[in-house]
Formats: sequence, C-alpha cells, structure tokens
Amino acid sequence: MSRDGIVRLRRETKGRGGKGVTLIDGLPLAEEALQALARQLKNKCGTGGTVKNGVIEIQGDHRAQLQPLLEAQGYTVKLAGA
Repeated sequence: MSRDGIVRLRRETKGRGGKGVTLIDGLPLAEEALQALARQLKNKCGTGGTVKNGVIEIQGDHRAQLQPLLEAQGYTVKLAGA
C-alpha cells in the first residue's frame, strides 16, 4: 500500500474466476472512513464491493466513473495497471 498521497485505481481479475474488480489503494483514511467512502462509491456505481486490508474493492471495471468522483473529493488519482 502506497502512502505518497496518490490514490491508485487499478483493475484486477487474478484469483477471481475471470471477474474483474476495481481496486482503490492509497487512501489516507481510517477503517470507518474507508467503509463510508466504499459505501458511497458502491452506490454511485450501482454495484457491490468491500474493504480489505485498507483497499476498497468495487465489483466490475469502474475506473472511468470513479476517477472524477475521487478527484472531486480532493484526491490526486492515478490510473495504474492495464
């Protein structure tokens, strides 16, 4: 997990039976705040997700939709991976 002030959005399918998830890493928030932000982002995307080890997982590839939402909250967002 990076702590350089940059929030990274990446898509991952590894170990998920081919189903992709969007991972949001690098958020400088406490566990409760991460849960609240994850709930808000899941509602905006209309999908499920969870928080594991300080990383928000949103089901599906929602990088294009999540980037402006996070930037509007003042985070510096970088798309990572393919």
